[in-house]
Amino acid sequence: MTMLRATHLATVKSAIYDLRWEEFNVKRPARIVAVRPCLTGVSMRSAEIIDISQGGATFIVSTTAGLPKHYYLNILGLAYRIGCAEVYRHKERVGVRFINLLDPDVLRRVVRADFLVGNMEAIDARRAPIFRETRSASGAV
Repeated sequence: MTMLRATHLATVKSAIYDLRWEEFNVKRPARIVAVRPCLTGVSMRSAEIIDISQGGATFIVSTTAGLPKHYYLNILGLAYRIGCAEVYRHKERVGVRFINLLDPDVLRRVVRADFLVGNMEAIDARRAPIFRETRSASGAV
């Protein structure tokens, strides 16, 4: 009886679920776009991507209440919606596999943008004035 409720896709084996890809640690803001049942609307919530690879990602959301198992991931700064299937959910941490492999150029742009933002913060920190104590000859500050 359980097989009658399953679709033909439940028995299809795919190498995409068995492969592992190089993961990149990033800290990028994103948006989760989920279509409500019966196409009654779209719900959006913000997320922060922790790591990303060509086949999936891990991110943090403020709440997972009402979040379906399939949705789109929209990385801020990119004009792409990436189809996702949820692999695990632990409190506010969510791991997904992408429905289609992420194009290497798109992945490079995500990682590079995070790298450049991180470097700009380091440059700004270096430019900030450093207040040093100066002592006079008498030893007073």
